[in-house]
Amino acid sequence: MAGRINADDIQAVKERSSIEDVVRDHVTLRPGGVGSLKGLCPFHDEKTPSFTVRPTVGAYHCFGCGEGGDVISFVQKVEHLTFAESVERLAAKIGMELRYEEGGRREDGGGIGRRSRLIEAHRVAEEFYAAALVDRPDARPARDFMRERGFNRAVAEQFGMGFAPRGGEDLTRHLREKGFSEDEMVTAGLSGRGSRGLYDRFRGRLVWPIRDVTGDTVGFGARRLLDDDRIAAKYLNTSETPIYKKSTVLYGLDAAKKSIATERRAVIVEGYTDVMAAHLAGVEGAVATCGTAFGIDHIKILRRIMRDEADGAPAKVIFTFDGDAAGQKAAMKAFGEDQRWASQSFVAVAPDGMDPCDLRLAKGDDAVRALVEDAVPMFEFAVRTTITRFDLETAEGRVQAMQAVAPIINSIRDSSLRPEYIRTVAGMLGVEVEQVRSEVQRAGRVKAREVSESTPARPGDRTPASTDDVPEPSDQEGAAALPQPNLRDPIVRTERQLLQALLQYPTRFNTETIDALPTVAFTAPAHAAIFDGVRAVASRASQLSTAGWTSAVAEAGALAVRGLLAELSVAPLPTKVDPSTGLPPQRYLDSLVIGVHDAGLSRQIADETAAIRRLQNSPEPDQEALRERSRKLIELEMNRTRLRDRLTS
Repeated sequence: MAGRINADDIQAVKERSSIEDVVRDHVTLRPGGVGSLKGLCPFHDEKTPSFTVRPTVGAYHCFGCGEGGDVISFVQKVEHLTFAESVERLAAKIGMELRYEEGGRREDGGGIGRRSRLIEAHRVAEEFYAAALVDRPDARPARDFMRERGFNRAVAEQFGMGFAPRGGEDLTRHLREKGFSEDEMVTAGLSGRGSRGLYDRFRGRLVWPIRDVTGDTVGFGARRLLDDDRIAAKYLNTSETPIYKKSTVLYGLDAAKKSIATERRAVIVEGYTDVMAAHLAGVEGAVATCGTAFGIDHIKILRRIMRDEADGAPAKVIFTFDGDAAGQKAAMKAFGEDQRWASQSFVAVAPDGMDPCDLRLAKGDDAVRALVEDAVPMFEFAVRTTITRFDLETAEGRVQAMQAVAPIINSIRDSSLRPEYIRTVAGMLGVEVEQVRSEVQRAGRVKAREVSESTPARPGDRTPASTDDVPEPSDQEGAAALPQPNLRDPIVRTERQLLQALLQYPTRFNTETIDALPTVAFTAPAHAAIFDGVRAVASRASQLSTAGWTSAVAEAGALAVRGLLAELSVAPLPTKVDPSTGLPPQRYLDSLVIGVHDAGLSRQIADETAAIRRLQNSPEPDQEALRERSRKLIELEMNRTRLRDRLTS
């Protein structure tokens, strides 16, 4: 059995892994202040970015849903991995060999866990399929298919295309020779298990590697080529596995994400060859679903990459559909999800109904680019498609069409466009403009009534106006024992700022300053818990990276409030930062220490004063206790005076 990963190696992975690079695989980030980056949160649906990354600190936090942590926890949450799998994935990314506490390297494949083994199996399979496409005589139908669609060998290599031999056990035998177990092959979806043993999942088919957003191959799509193929389905895809979920994967996204992020435009096509044709024609932001309809999870993925934000310039998403009835049905389904986008959505349908691959073959690359550029707004397409369902030669048909399109017009987010659509629809239907306007207004009232009667949105979907309004997120450990800090209290807010500074700029504070500040100076128990962690590792601050520092603080005593710790590690301080150094003014940092210490001393002075009064008013005062209390009170008052002198000096 494999042992635990060496603790020093875990720390090294944290420090050597760039949280900015790792997060950028999933979220498009933009500057969010000195030393900060912002983007749309990958853990909840939002239209205004509240997800913050501090690369120098090695931490992230979402001020909308409360998720936060370091680079390992990000990978763990966003890719649904165990802690060990996340460490192993990051180690593989930076080329680091991990050590294990019991017996050195893992026994299951040279230092990599299950996910990495499944990824490696797909890499080996992809190489096998690619070689088969080039070398095997029985791959000729696959090569003919490619040639007929304008794809040569260089294109096949660019997109990783291959051929699955029809023998039935070729890939399985190859994987076994490479050291993969039967369970790994079956779990990966590359082999099936029958009464006579294992068999290849794909046989006699042209295959495309399906890659996740980071570029790892996690599955395959396979097209039928032979008339005697016993499986009638034109396309087969990898069944869902621990690394492949079709609702969260888009074919071509690994190659398209840079273009999507740069141009803030995504083009949704219907198949693998359409993605290839679009990319070859210069439409590099094209992607496609893999054996499933375009859904909510796909929208979330693209929105994060294209920065589909409500408060910014609108991004653009373009759907291409075949011109047949099925294509129109798919377009209307996409329209049903249109309100989930902050961006403008469009539909592109070639006049003769050809898909991008056929269009490129028939008319060339320019025609594919023109198809995308000439896309019409989704609302216009939805209106025209809806109207075609009714007989406009009859009064009943015209009224029914007007009633059907009224909710569509009312749902246009840009209200300035509605009058123009109302006039256009009135002309199309041959009715008065006022009739259409009245029906649209009625649709709006119906919608408002439905919204008011529905369940309110979850609080987690709200984006706070400022970081001071953000409640501490609940943690899995100790949340019930530590109440949320009351940020309406100015003293608590000062404590919060001091902890932010201690976590983000630890080397700006000397050990003596931290040692002189008692934990009792913090009124919020959660803040006191974090400060205990700071104090415990303060002497190591200069020896650790900022990312290593926050991890050390958590492990030293702040695990129970790690969500709050992650939040404070990235929350911007309410002060100007020197743009040349990225550091806040030292006087500001000193004022935070003095402010928290002063408030703590004032509370202690009030406590001692009250205790002295109680002693003085007792029937038989304890003179020794009274003298000790008085001595302590004088000492506290002198300490407070010295502190205040420092603040004014």
